[in-house]
Amino acid sequence: MSTVVKHQSEVRPFPKLVETVNTPVRSDIFLNRELSLLKFHARVLEEAFDERNPLLERLKFLSIFNSNLDEFFMIRVSGLKQEIEEQINTLSADGQTPEQQLSKVREQILLLTEQQSKCWLEDLQPRLAKDGLAVASYESLTIHEKEILNNYFFEHVFPILTPLAVDPSHPFPYISPLSVNLCLIVEPPADPPYFGALKFDEPKFVRIKVPSVVPRLIPVNEHNSKFVLLEEIIEANIQSLFPGVLPGPCYRFRVTRDADIEIREEEAHDLLSQIQEELRQRRFGTPVRLEVSPNMPDEMIDYLIESLKLEREDVYQVDGPLHTQDLMTLFDQDRSDLKDVPFEPVTPEWFCDYPNIFEAITERDRLLHHPYDSYDCVTEFINQAVDDDDVVAIKI
Repeated sequence: MSTVVKHQSEVRPFPKLVETVNTPVRSDIFLNRELSLLKFHARVLEEAFDERNPLLERLKFLSIFNSNLDEFFMIRVSGLKQEIEEQINTLSADGQTPEQQLSKVREQILLLTEQQSKCWLEDLQPRLAKDGLAVASYESLTIHEKEILNNYFFEHVFPILTPLAVDPSHPFPYISPLSVNLCLIVEPPADPPYFGALKFDEPKFVRIKVPSVVPRLIPVNEHNSKFVLLEEIIEANIQSLFPGVLPGPCYRFRVTRDADIEIREEEAHDLLSQIQEELRQRRFGTPVRLEVSPNMPDEMIDYLIESLKLEREDVYQVDGPLHTQDLMTLFDQDRSDLKDVPFEPVTPEWFCDYPNIFEAITERDRLLHHPYDSYDCVTEFINQAVDDDDVVAIKI
């Protein structure tokens, strides 16, 4: 005869949920959500500075940082600007208004942008050049190398370029988000224009979109050891786009637009169609950031600000290439010496000790941790189950 003794546990009431609706703002115990996310992005940028990482891995972190910052503007900054526009004065958990948050966000991003440029110009670019992956300026090339790139320009780039001038009959063009653009002022010739020249009387603002269908980094030699940015090749051949007139110096800029999606499921008759339409509309979101080259004149910056309906606080000067994600072309080169050693998953010892995986799991449960353990164990398990016509339930 056996006796079962059950322990009568004390029944305690479930704790009452804390009501957070009327929780007072406490700036001393809460961290700002936007600034905290920027600190995370700064941590990614720190990996690009870390000399313990191989050079191309550091370049990858620099690219990830730039991509994260783009998304931060498209979602977080656009949200703050929308709150300001709609005059929403609700304080954040740390007691800041949207205006205060936006001001501190800009302060932090200016520092991060400066560090990003320093990382590329003073560290990664010269080190990569020393190790045989140079991103050189067009002016530093030899005559023969310039001739190679000029031929490439007229064969592959010139036919797809479309300069857009602004005048009373041609309004300021639409600027696609995150695209690299060139802008310049074209002056009419002092002498009467000859045959084939463009005819106009006043200076014109012209925008040229750097085409995305052509690689951003153009190799100079067959060994793919030296590259030149596509926009520099366009700038070097700018006269060919404006025959008979006087093109001024080119400046680079890039626009980031609001990409936040707001979908009301209760009002959407077809949710999939609604999402597809919202994704199409993301291209036409409100501009939230203007990145410009540091040598762009103030008059041209003011013109872009006015045309894009931005504020001076939305302008960020970037010393170095815009859209650094395109520099990841260098990562595709076969340079294992500049990358991390590829990770190889491990096959557990028990997997090799049994002729049949069912014998291994019959003895006891087996735990696999992917991607560190090889997935071959799972595929072998499925294959054997199918071969044996067994019906099994797999929980992954």
